Amino acid sequence: MNLIKSSKLSDFNKLINNKKFKKIFIITGENSFYKSKANLLIKFSKNKSLKFFFKKSKFPELSELYLILKEVNNFKPDIILSIGGGAVIDYSKIVSIFDYRLVKDLNKKLLRYENISKKKIYPLIALPTTAGAGAEVTSNAVIYIKGIKYSVENSLLIPDHYFLFPSLIIKNPKTLKSSAGFDAIAQSVESLISIKSNKTSLYYAKKSLELSLTSYLPFIKKPNLENSNKMLISSNLAGKAINISKTTAPHAVSYPFSSMFGISHGHAVSLTFEKFLLFNYLNLNRSLSSFNLNNRYKTIFKLFKVKNINELCQKIRYIKYQANLSDSFTKLGINISASSDKILNQVNTLRLKNNPVMLTKNDIRKILND
Repeated sequence: MNLIKSSKLSDFNKLINNKKFKKIFIITGENSFYKSKANLLIKFSKNKSLKFFFKKSKFPELSELYLILKEVNNFKPDIILSIGGGAVIDYSKIVSIFDYRLVKDLNKKLLRYENISKKKIYPLIALPTTAGAGAEVTSNAVIYIKGIKYSVENSLLIPDHYFLFPSLIIKNPKTLKSSAGFDAIAQSVESLISIKSNKTSLYYAKKSLELSLTSYLPFIKKPNLENSNKMLISSNLAGKAINISKTTAPHAVSYPFSSMFGISHGHAVSLTFEKFLLFNYLNLNRSLSSFNLNNRYKTIFKLFKVKNINELCQKIRYIKYQANLSDSFTKLGINISASSDKILNQVNTLRLKNNPVMLTKNDIRKILND
């Protein structure tokens, strides 16, 4: 397997200015497009008809998805260009495969986790402006309905093309770099111990961690094109890993913290990350995995350059501290005792099933209240 390299601007401009793409619908956010300088990077030829939709919601929400679908249907583009982070790319992925004539059924299908499409409607190009989720290579998308997270799973969701430009992420705010980058680390670690992992996902996850664990903190504190590029590649590889293995308990429990308290996704994952790693390790004898879970932990120890589970947890807490990712519920304004029941009711059970050790609600409650 060959690792990806940074993209060439000439290749992107050649593709986007192909004569067959006369009408281009661009889904982005104002920060994603202007503050990242994507507006200066892209050179559209004069004969292109462009239509922009600037995302407003912090998280991908069904109400805003409806607005995008309506505008895309009215514009009838030849291609969709997605420029942004995970939320923007998730919107774009769904729009690229959903037939607007069936829009009345969308809410019902999402609530039931039903297949929303059997064919691609529009080709999609993705330009990620964050380094974390690897959404440009995954076959799933997230949508929040009334504050609850739902997943769309469909191989058609994977963008037709993606380009990785470190210049688009180098000037991101430190808070965004911290949250998104930790998501890449978490995805890779969770992929390593997911019951759905295989040799291919294992390869991607290990390569991702080799890059992120050396580049994450420098990318936050002293960003340059080299560490920015490594974080983009790490994110991409983490996305490829979880596209096979899916994520586990830390991700499953993270979504209520985002919807209920407005905590960014990667930060929300970090709140319980090492606690679930510790729980799994202390219950190795209950592992549901077909592989030796203890050996996978040895791999994680080696990648983090630690000797045991205690050192691993300490290393993760150190990384979070250096990245300014607080895991104190009190400092974050969360009354965890009062909120536990509501959080437990919103835990994503699909992701929880991938955890190598079965978790009960009481197990999660104890971890949250520890």
